[in-house]
Amino acid sequence: MNAQVASNSVAVAHATHQTAPTQYVEANGIRFAYRRFGKTGGVPLVFNIHFTGTMDHWDPAVTDGLAQGREVILFNNAGISSTSGEVPESIEEMAANAAAFIKALGLTQVDVLGFSMGGLIAQTLALAEPKLVRRLILVGTGPRSGEAMESLTPEAQDIFGATYAEPDDLWLRVHFSPSDASQAAGRKFLQRFRLRAEGRDPEVNEKVAPAQLAALAKWGAPRENPFDYLHALKQSTLVINGDNDVIIYSINSWFLQQNIPNAQLIIYPDANHGSLYQYPERFVTHVTQFLSESDEQA
Repeated sequence: MNAQVASNSVAVAHATHQTAPTQYVEANGIRFAYRRFGKTGGVPLVFNIHFTGTMDHWDPAVTDGLAQGREVILFNNAGISSTSGEVPESIEEMAANAAAFIKALGLTQVDVLGFSMGGLIAQTLALAEPKLVRRLILVGTGPRSGEAMESLTPEAQDIFGATYAEPDDLWLRVHFSPSDASQAAGRKFLQRFRLRAEGRDPEVNEKVAPAQLAALAKWGAPRENPFDYLHALKQSTLVINGDNDVIIYSINSWFLQQNIPNAQLIIYPDANHGSLYQYPERFVTHVTQFLSESDEQA
């Protein structure tokens, strides 16, 4: 058994975003698809992806960059791509499934990164499992009842409703600002986005978006004192966004930072929703520094 564990650790350490094999684990009656790679031995970093995204919607510059210093775990939540089951119509159920997945891997402590809708899941997971989640990274996301979060923003409705000569060009508008510099960064991202050709996840089916939109509507619905729940988030939290996020408005990141007791906020210039993809090296540096502080305190 020890030899097997050692062998697995070596395999994880030598894998990359492009080469890490898709593995499966059962939990909550769901067969979760996941990939693990990077430097083992510390607290792993679990990634939660955006609306209609799969494991292959992450930027290799981000995942491989962070994997230099820690183990990275990517997964598809219930009903997404290569994971079985149905997509729940609530963020709370999505978070419960994420917790079941993490525990099924035998992990007792993780750091959690959530991007966009994944950030809603990450918040909920951290609140429900305070001993399991050590530190929290929230990117391009927002709080319950945040500004224009009850439905897709008008800009998002226009972007997702348009047709594109190349399907991947959708992401140039979702993640990047209209400036020449941002669009140039976006085209570089699209090249990285398609680097993994073998063993790539299939795109999500037609059932995913309606279920996720229903969950987003419940999350964003107006309520009294909507941000009070954030006061219970005791994990040290890093909030990152672009200065002009039109998918989840940038002001929502400020709401998070103002209401989470131990949170810091970083805003990247001339950036839209995918600030981490526009500035991958900067993002990796900021996240590595943030997580390393906790490693030193452990």
